[in-house]
Amino acid sequence: MKMMIGTFFWTGYLKPAPGTWGSLAALPFVWLLHSLGGTWLLAAATLAVYALGLWAIKGVLADHESEDPSEIVIDEVVGMWLALLPTSLGAWMAGAPILALWPGWIAAFLLFRLFDIWKPWLVGRADRRGDPTGVMLDDVWAGVFAGAATLALAALSHLVIQPMLG
Repeated sequence: MKMMIGTFFWTGYLKPAPGTWGSLAALPFVWLLHSLGGTWLLAAATLAVYALGLWAIKGVLADHESEDPSEIVIDEVVGMWLALLPTSLGAWMAGAPILALWPGWIAAFLLFRLFDIWKPWLVGRADRRGDPTGVMLDDVWAGVFAGAATLALAALSHLVIQPMLG
């Protein structure tokens, strides 16, 4: 059970780049959660999966030699969901289907992968912890940074670029 959760239904075994596969696997669940209960269900599910993922990671790492095995991608799922929370909120506020905000999906995905791979500032600090919390927390920070950057890009588009284009 812990391995199924940690690998997000074995998505973490896909090669190459299991973290990218895990991030991609998270996307349909964002659509489903948002469609069923809006931003609030997505936020609640993110918190629940964070707790469940932390439990799974602790169990998997107890039987593993690596501090952060590449097949563990539940942390990418949580990070990706966090990155898409602003897009979900924007869709809810606009009364639009979440898929209508497709530029936000692309930005959130690309920015999350960038921050997760690059590991700037708090992302890298969390990654260096070398414990289950660090495994999860680096992706949480990457998701927060990606969500904030996605929100900034949306503001730039809506407040500056679109008015200039008329």
